[in-house]
Amino acid sequence: MMFWRSVVGKLWFTILLLVSFVLFILSVLLMEFFENFYQEEIENELTKTASRVVNIISEHEDTSTALTIASELLGDQTKIVLIEDERKLYSSELSIETGLSPSFFKEDPLLKQVFTKRKTVKAEMRLPIKNKDNQDISAIVVGLPLELDGKKDVIYFYQSLESREETIHSTTKFIFLAAGVAIILTTIFAFFLSTRITAPLRKMREAAFEVARGRFDTKVPILTHDEIGELATAFNQMGRQLKYNINALNQEKENLSSILSSMADGVITFNNDGTILVTNPPADRFLQNWYYEKGFIHEKQHSVPSVLMNLFNRSGEMQNEQVGEITLQGHDWVLIVSPLYNNESIRGAVAILRDMTEERKLDKLRKDFIANVSHELRTPISMLQGYSEAIIDDIAGSEEENKEMAKIIYDESLRMGRLVNDLLNLARMEAGHITLSYEKIDMDPYLNRITNKFHGLSKEKDITIKTRTEESELTWELDPDRIEQVLTNLIDNAIRHTPAGGEVEVIQWTDPVKGLVLSVRDSGSGIPEEDLAFVFERFYKADKARTRGSGTGLGLAIAKNIIMAHDGYISVNSMLEKGTTFTFNIPRKLQENE
Repeated sequence: MMFWRSVVGKLWFTILLLVSFVLFILSVLLMEFFENFYQEEIENELTKTASRVVNIISEHEDTSTALTIASELLGDQTKIVLIEDERKLYSSELSIETGLSPSFFKEDPLLKQVFTKRKTVKAEMRLPIKNKDNQDISAIVVGLPLELDGKKDVIYFYQSLESREETIHSTTKFIFLAAGVAIILTTIFAFFLSTRITAPLRKMREAAFEVARGRFDTKVPILTHDEIGELATAFNQMGRQLKYNINALNQEKENLSSILSSMADGVITFNNDGTILVTNPPADRFLQNWYYEKGFIHEKQHSVPSVLMNLFNRSGEMQNEQVGEITLQGHDWVLIVSPLYNNESIRGAVAILRDMTEERKLDKLRKDFIANVSHELRTPISMLQGYSEAIIDDIAGSEEENKEMAKIIYDESLRMGRLVNDLLNLARMEAGHITLSYEKIDMDPYLNRITNKFHGLSKEKDITIKTRTEESELTWELDPDRIEQVLTNLIDNAIRHTPAGGEVEVIQWTDPVKGLVLSVRDSGSGIPEEDLAFVFERFYKADKARTRGSGTGLGLAIAKNIIMAHDGYISVNSMLEKGTTFTFNIPRKLQENE
């Protein structure tokens, strides 16, 4: 089957078909030519011979002797029949005595004209004489009128056409022989063409498959300078051009990937069915927050959020980009969805996710900073002023009351001092003046020591506090005092906002990319979504009443700067009435010679 589908098979079959058709037409023409030519030759020769024999018989008195001599001279091919009225006077063929009767010649419409009209007749017909195959022979018959002894006789000459049929049969064998030679020559020619034509084509096919596998350096050898050679040259040029185009596309793809990765805005490209095609890191953070808030924490992020699909459907109806907003885990996102077209149909969309949290946060902080600072300083200053005036005016009735008022003035001054020190420390950290003292720390005893400090407070509030580590013998290089400050702040906040019967858990594990990861998880009241974006800012307090003794509101801001000084990142996830989780990572510290 493969041979018939190949170029050689098709060419071989076409040439054979053409040769067979030509030989068939030639055979038909030759057969017709030989048949007509042979018949005319026999008729002419037989007519001439018959005229001579008639002359000989007319000149001799002994008719029987003349006929015998004439029959001997004519040979075995030509036979003579002499008929007088209703009887046959002479026949040169003894075996036809019962076959050729006078009535046969007189009843035939053509031959009887010799009797009736006394004219010469020539015809090809079947004679009732059996050949070796027991069939009537086909012969040329010539009839002439003859007058012997005053009687009107008729003499017939006939010659069998078996020799013509043998000639035609020989010619047919010759044509078949020629056809066999043509088939052999055609086959040899076809296989010769296979080496000259199909061999380069097979190499091109193999090279094409190699190019389809991505091997664009594949080249076809140029063996000739004909059309096949030009085809090989064009194929090699095509391979080079494909390699250039693929390299250009890969470079453009890398450039696009680099641009997307470096963009501050999130980018999501998706199909009509909601399948995500391309994302960048900001978009991944958006999807992570979306799935976390919707409760699909362990789901793979392959489907587009419904808020984007709604904007996409609206953009398809309006035929322009659509803008929307959404708040996720304390982050304010502006969503811009633009449809992507394939000719005239929409094949998908590209969504731009712009995190406006920082801008709105800065705007809010700008408005709240003066209020926060004035509120934090006004209360202790007012108390200092009031109790100082009371002491000056001798309002106290006893020495104990004077000491009590002085103690209040002292506590408020300490509180102001802590506030100022925290502000100074935070300012130095944000200015990059923080100094870290790295040490190799065994994490398991280190974390247990920190949590043990809160066992008394946790028992007092009926809260369970525990530590869970994935690697019990893990050693990490960090600043133990600073990280202890971070963990102390996070655990203290967790205990303070967890009701009785709740749980606080410190979790430690490692990540191949992030390094050491620590989480402080509680089952407390959670943080309102609108406040999540501000928990690491100055003066943020979960206690909106800002009661005394609730802290300065700078602890998480300081913690954030300590983690950033370790080249890490701190984040928070929270849901109301379900709890809050603070997570930060510390990458492995590179050696100085690295």
